[in-house]
Amino acid sequence: MKLDILVMAAHPDDAELSCAGTIISHIAAGKKVGIVDFTRGELGTRGTSEIRLQESADATQILGIHARENLGIRDGFFRNDEETQLKLIEIIRKYQPEVVLANALEDRHPDHGKGAQLAIDACFLSGLRQIKTGDLPAWRPKQVYHYIQDRYLEPDFVIDITAHWDQKEAAIRAFKSQFFDPNSAEPASYISSPDFLNFIQARAMEMGHKIGVKYGEGFQSQKTLEVKLFL
Repeated sequence: MKLDILVMAAHPDDAELSCAGTIISHIAAGKKVGIVDFTRGELGTRGTSEIRLQESADATQILGIHARENLGIRDGFFRNDEETQLKLIEIIRKYQPEVVLANALEDRHPDHGKGAQLAIDACFLSGLRQIKTGDLPAWRPKQVYHYIQDRYLEPDFVIDITAHWDQKEAAIRAFKSQFFDPNSAEPASYISSPDFLNFIQARAMEMGHKIGVKYGEGFQSQKTLEVKLFL
């Protein structure tokens, strides 16, 4: 299946937290969207890799995406090396996305910055025909954009997700083991506080405010974006 957009995420729930509204809005517009999670999030304070995979499947149903895969590489210790790049190149060539959405260029969690650079390198290398991946032809996405995660980064552009906020929130809450649950006996974590989901909503409102809407999601681009006409 050819995808219009492929979202790359270091951990299950990165995509839901940071760009679920953008995913949903593009699906509503008739685009095909998929997600590739790099790790199973097995180093998370709460839950297990098995639980997170099931939660990921639940979130997938809520989002309505067309494909989702998990590379199964090591949470916290994955490297941007040849072996890992080749795994991701196969995914890129399999789905042939026009646009890739990737982790933040720098963030609180070191996997996010590593994931961003892995995405950048794999997208470039995927276009080199001398790199062989079976019968899959070379393919290079037209654009790689980076969603903004925990740390505030000034966006290069913002997508209006106002109409899709409730569905985004439902997709986030599918990861029940990770976020606030007054009945959970697991240890508290950075993201398990009730204030964390309030922060996610506040960030969406902040991004929305920049473009005069209620909720938004911000992105950065390493390339200068072309504007053909102002009006």
